[in-house]
Amino acid sequence: VQLQASGGGLVQTGGSLRLSCAASGLNFRHHDMDWYRQAPGKQRELVATATHGSTTNYADSVRGRFTISRDNVRRTLVLEMENLKPEDTAVYYCHTLARGYDFWGRGTLVTVSS
Repeated sequence: VQLQASGGGLVQTGGSLRLSCAASGLNFRHHDMDWYRQAPGKQRELVATATHGSTTNYADSVRGRFTISRDNVRRTLVLEMENLKPEDTAVYYCHTLARGYDFWGRGTLVTVSS
């Protein structure tokens, strides 16, 4: 299983970014997919989930500002982030649980300047 995240960068407060995660090596449509993030000095936290049934869930801190979606044909997971805040600064990771193992993408850095 490989997860390749992209789309991070530097943005000002209030700005927007779009993260993408390309998945391979798994039957994508059958797996829940997540975005996690890890800010400097903090633990990794779950940001959003798109289940294999296309249900979505969000952390309270991002609900209403972030939108997770998935394309089962292209095997791609997307995180649309709007109204970004400095506290959203973190490395963002694509994640799935497959065959009993956790798989993580390499991570993409999002920096929100104040």
